[in-house]
Amino acid sequence: MPRRLGLIFLAVTSLFAVILLAACEAAPKGSGEWYFARAYQYALNGDYKDAVINYTDAIKVEPLLSKAYVNRAAAYVLLQEYDMAIADCDKALSQDQNLPLAYINRASADNGLTNYNQAIQDCDKAITLDYNLPQAYINRADAYYYQGNMGDSIADCDEALEIDPSLPDGYYHRALAYQALGKNDQAIADYERFMTMSKDNTLIQNAQLQINKLTNPAPSTTNH
Repeated sequence: MPRRLGLIFLAVTSLFAVILLAACEAAPKGSGEWYFARAYQYALNGDYKDAVINYTDAIKVEPLLSKAYVNRAAAYVLLQEYDMAIADCDKALSQDQNLPLAYINRASADNGLTNYNQAIQDCDKAITLDYNLPQAYINRADAYYYQGNMGDSIADCDEALEIDPSLPDGYYHRALAYQALGKNDQAIADYERFMTMSKDNTLIQNAQLQINKLTNPAPSTTNH
């Protein structure tokens, strides 16, 4: 079943991404921040390969630009290059051990490699550093789900949605856990809520498929 990983891309500034191009133009051309801004724009547009190229250029210019490692890790996860993502998070954390986003993105890579215990540990650390980052709960919910721990998976989705009720991933992951527990009405409600909020066509299609399965179960077969 398609899965959704909780990732965070560090923005150029603390403001919304709509000022990204202005920030890119303001940074000196060829500087680390200039490449970082270009990479961030590529990532927002879903062009993760070019994002990686520009984050790499940013690192070449400024090897201590830890946020470039964090963001390149996120791009690597989306390219399913999980070992590269973990290496980047390790590098960022070697520069600053108090980067919750590095732990969150490393947890995404851990989940991709089915290293669920490590993912849970990384999420625990991220939550200790900043308990208001819903992606940490989403990634831990994902790990719990694949370990068969549906109760804790649902609880983490609840936590994520309490922080950000507009987060589609929280409804999608909670729907998966409800479905696994046979709580079909709750699963359908969360799938439907997810479909009204998400822009991920692949997961929207899967959510509709699961709703169809739950509302029109296949007839059971018996041996005569």
